[in-house]
Amino acid sequence: MPSTTFHVDAILFDMDGTLVDSKAAVEAAWDTFAETYSHIDVIEILSSSHGIRTVDNLRKYCGITDPVELENEAERFEKAIVSSSTQNGRPGIVLLPGVKAAMDELASARTLPSPSWAICTSATRYYASRALSLAGVPVPDVFVTAEDVERGKPFPDPYLLGAQKCGVKPENCVVFEDAPSGVRSGKAAGCKTIGFLTTHSRQELEAVEPDFLVQDMSSVTFKLTNNGVDITVHVDD
Repeated sequence: MPSTTFHVDAILFDMDGTLVDSKAAVEAAWDTFAETYSHIDVIEILSSSHGIRTVDNLRKYCGITDPVELENEAERFEKAIVSSSTQNGRPGIVLLPGVKAAMDELASARTLPSPSWAICTSATRYYASRALSLAGVPVPDVFVTAEDVERGKPFPDPYLLGAQKCGVKPENCVVFEDAPSGVRSGKAAGCKTIGFLTTHSRQELEAVEPDFLVQDMSSVTFKLTNNGVDITVHVDD
């Protein structure tokens, strides 16, 4: 793929696997839940659960149907991710390559009432806010989490809401995603999509046809001019 430059009105990021690496902590949380739900296959879950809301994964794999129990268990799961992130020599929740440079450039982006970027994650606000803090990523003015939408990814709702809160049309946004479900969500919302090969295979990402497919954020640079009104995105091959 040749290098490409294009312009957008807003940048919409996924979080886990796109901005931060929390893979080891998530694996530990599922191991913890296997002690309660002995029928689950952690390896199978890890191969297909990424990028999907915790409540949806718990409903599917653990068989939880009661709304109150589901909410409570989702909170317990995401607390387990945070508490497990540095246990037994795990690296914690850390920035992925290229993210610091992207965040440094976005530090000059326009803010409310017309923000230039958002995070639209399948995680709960409890976990997402703590994961960003641990990794050193600023919480943006527009922060869409699992509780903010009735339907999570792969439905378009998270990215539609992110674009709406930025005050722009979704077709004038670019979505950054590492999971097939997230790419589907961005495409369904009408956004341009950039897929990262940080958590899934090239074959899995190519199957959902993002507009661009690169290793990680180190292959992408932003240039904000005119007080963040003009956003240029450069994607290296």
